[in-house]
Amino acid sequence: MSQFTLPGAETVVKTAGTYARDLLERVLSTFLETFIGGIVITQPLNASMWYAAAAGGTGAVAALLKGLVARWRDVTNSASLAKGV
Repeated sequence: MSQFTLPGAETVVKTAGTYARDLLERVLSTFLETFIGGIVITQPLNASMWYAAAAGGTGAVAALLKGLVARWRDVTNSASLAKGV
């Protein structure tokens, strides 16, 4: 009979906290990057600033979904799809 042991509560909390910080950083940085990119595009085209905000929001949602898929795919402390990160 094989022995199955669960990690301690402190380990689970640290793991979840590390993952949450990683995912939050990725989502926020993606939003800022795409928002700034949207501004660079909308200014010369005289388009609305709301288009830049929408682009930033779309990028952030995509980053959030990717991070959740990464967590579902492989139990790690990272929101990266790369193995071993």
